[in-house]
Amino acid sequence: MARSFTLVAFHAHPDDEALLMGGTLARLAAEGHRVVLAVATDGEAGAAASAYRSGPGLAAFRRDELERSAAALGCARVVRLGFKDSGSSEVPYDEGFSTLPVEDAAAPLIELLREEQADALTIYDPAGGYGHPDHRQVHAVGTYAAERARTPLVLEATIDRHLIRRLIRIVEAIPGILPGVSTAAYDSAYAPSAAITHRVDVRRYATQKRASFAAHASQASSDGSARTLALLLKLPQWLFRALLGREWYVEHGRTPAAPLDDLFASLR
Repeated sequence: MARSFTLVAFHAHPDDEALLMGGTLARLAAEGHRVVLAVATDGEAGAAASAYRSGPGLAAFRRDELERSAAALGCARVVRLGFKDSGSSEVPYDEGFSTLPVEDAAAPLIELLREEQADALTIYDPAGGYGHPDHRQVHAVGTYAAERARTPLVLEATIDRHLIRRLIRIVEAIPGILPGVSTAAYDSAYAPSAAITHRVDVRRYATQKRASFAAHASQASSDGSARTLALLLKLPQWLFRALLGREWYVEHGRTPAAPLDDLFASLR
């Protein structure tokens, strides 16, 4: 019988797990591994339609959405670290997650890694994907925490930069789809193709990944412009599976070669 592993997937906000690695989480859970989802903030500064900001407020909606997403993906546990969302501007909110000293922000993650005796931790690439300050902090905090907890395997969840730039060029050619999005904004976002160590096939888990997307209803909402999540949910299932059926990682300490499909190859 193949050995099972424990993975802690560390993310900045609810819905990040769906977009970057929802298929991987679903696949690992289905294969019998323990998947623990750790989220730094409740995403209370995220963009959403005004209807989600009344009553209990956006954070409450997003906490519930996170639980539904995790259930759709088969996660064994969800841990909210309770830090404040920094917001998406280059000037983070006071006391936001991204403004904290790495050692302080890493403390609960170190405790979680030790408690779970985690075999692997996923974080983001150094650019934080598209550059959100909380995403960059996930990279710094996760790298530090894994070293302190002696977690043997660290992988950066990312996107192949070449592929996303090609997709953005298609989007640019269709007026009104995502106004303001340009390939120039992705010159240094995510990871270059040459750095990718893992390309994970998640096409068989497209249904679970789509359900995870759908769970984050607030992030598919808007009072005006179209949202990326909403547009992806409008894709027919066959196209969703084709476009979102692979996910990418950079493993710390591994020399890139032909990308692997097994996230735990180094542990076997």
